[in-house]
Amino acid sequence: MKRKVTIRDVANLVGVHHSTVSRALSPEKRDKISPAVVKKVEKAAKKLGYVPNIVASSLKQNRTFTIGVLIPDLTNPLFPPIIRGIQDTAEAAGYTLITSNTDDDAQKETDALRMMQGRSIEGVIIATARREDPIVEQCIANDIPFVLVNRTVDRDGVNAVILDEDYGVRSVLDHLMSLKHKRIAHVGGPQHTSTGFHRAKTFADYLRTHNFPADLIEPAQKFTVEEGRQAFGRILARDNSFSAIVAGNDLLALGCMDAMRDVGLLVPDNVSITGYDDISFLARMSPALTTVQVPKYEMGSQAAKTLLDLIGGESMAPVVLRMQPRLVVRNSTAVASR
Repeated sequence: MKRKVTIRDVANLVGVHHSTVSRALSPEKRDKISPAVVKKVEKAAKKLGYVPNIVASSLKQNRTFTIGVLIPDLTNPLFPPIIRGIQDTAEAAGYTLITSNTDDDAQKETDALRMMQGRSIEGVIIATARREDPIVEQCIANDIPFVLVNRTVDRDGVNAVILDEDYGVRSVLDHLMSLKHKRIAHVGGPQHTSTGFHRAKTFADYLRTHNFPADLIEPAQKFTVEEGRQAFGRILARDNSFSAIVAGNDLLALGCMDAMRDVGLLVPDNVSITGYDDISFLARMSPALTTVQVPKYEMGSQAAKTLLDLIGGESMAPVVLRMQPRLVVRNSTAVASR
């Protein structure tokens, strides 16, 4: 049986003390070693096939170097880039992730957090937040460092990385107004989420400010294609005079487009439509969807940086970072038809 390579083997090959190798291979300590030595150590470790014993190191330091991530729906293309941003930033600092998909179910979220606590996570990034969220309260009560991403809650004193929702929705409506649309409907997201609530509120406030009716708002129960299809049907049953639809996210917009095809409405000839998030492949659709581009990877990376600062004990007042989205105009919107 082949002997396991040890840290002393690496040290002997490089010609340094084993403690130097330990520091060079630690993301938190390598800045105390010259880059040239770090490079030599990494090269020697790779050559010998040395793999650090993470468990032993964690036990020695009484730390796990693990963070949790709660995701509401991994099938929603919004979230994989966010997770990638979290992972890249966390791994660069020597942390691993435990990611849990909760299906936007409150009980699953509670169970997932309990499981993560059992694994002694050092903090958690929460993408599942409701406006009033027991998971957030639990983290506060148990002194678990946490950061919200994409969604936030209706209380102060939390760290969150979210979007400037007002800017995103206003940019969509400015665009539709420039195309002479006056009767605009909104298929909104779940109103128990900050994203669904604030996008719908900004939509209504904008139209009222411009002296247009803001009565065609139909919230969906989830941010899914099927919910978008059903919500569009409810709006159409109430009023068919609208010339444009602002959807709460891209999946809801795709559901609306499916429903429009079912009743013979053409996009954008009869009805213009916009989404929100700019998930993959929208530019390859026909018609390609006008949407609001969200800096997904950057949001995840910033959330991880903020959490690592909290775990590291940096004294900082809770901050809500609002990242700016960008309107991407494609051919699902056109001048309002008569």
